[in-house]
Amino acid sequence: MFPIAMNQESALMTRINAQQLAAYEENGYLVVPNLIDDAQLQIWVERLSEIVEGRTPPANGMLMMKDVMVAKGEVNPSSKMEAIAKIQDFENDPVLDSYTTHPAILECVESIVGKDVQTIHTMLINKPPNVDGRHPLHQDLLYFPFRPADKIVASWTALEPVTRENGCLVVLPKTHRGELLKHGNPDWENLNAGYFGAQNVDASQRVHLAMNPGDTVFFHPILIHGSGRNKTQGFRRAISAHYSAVDVEWAWVTEGTFGDRQYRIVSGDRKGEFWSGKRHNENGLDPRDLLRNEDLKSIAAVKKRPT
Repeated sequence: MFPIAMNQESALMTRINAQQLAAYEENGYLVVPNLIDDAQLQIWVERLSEIVEGRTPPANGMLMMKDVMVAKGEVNPSSKMEAIAKIQDFENDPVLDSYTTHPAILECVESIVGKDVQTIHTMLINKPPNVDGRHPLHQDLLYFPFRPADKIVASWTALEPVTRENGCLVVLPKTHRGELLKHGNPDWENLNAGYFGAQNVDASQRVHLAMNPGDTVFFHPILIHGSGRNKTQGFRRAISAHYSAVDVEWAWVTEGTFGDRQYRIVSGDRKGEFWSGKRHNENGLDPRDLLRNEDLKSIAAVKKRPT
């Protein structure tokens, strides 16, 4: 196991208390200040540099994603780092994956969804300068085939100062109480692949989440959120994971996406085991037959990887 850099004070102040949990349930998100210390943040930032600069090869299954403006040649990045929008699926990299098993993160996740937790998605967002890089307002549940939604939570930790100027997260409080909305491609130029936006959303009550390094926001998968353009000459880096309890069930499966995947249990009595899900529902149908709408077909096309 890769070593975790964590001081004693942060180790003692991690679990979400009753008041914080009530705030999460009320608003659909919770920011926990200074959850991860600077020493640990620098380990992850340095690993990003090693991978992007070629000093460490990408782990098996890791996706290195360029911004669409770089991919189309509309922007000529001045460094390898400026070419990368994000790294996705880093669970086979022991350094970056130490984020998903960090005790402070896991204790908060367990407070929200319970014990026996598995990781279902990981990414490190680089958000370089000189590109659009906006992420339209959306709901993460669109991308996940598991239900109930209350058993899923995202963690998102700022690796550097996150401000409105460099494209902080934007959330619409209390929208987690609603339904999964229809999503589509916004009428934007230079929209990155897979960046779907929720349709007919009133964003007048949006809240911008300016965060300091080490601050971590936990949010519900139905919460409507997005992020703005990085208008600075620096980066806006964050590391993130999605978790679920292992007692979730599949709602749908699409070929080439989730159907052949196993998920690693990272906490609880079954820690270290792998989970492939309950493939049934109350109607006795195979969820692989429940491809519900055109949005999901689009997602399948985006997420399917070459063999």
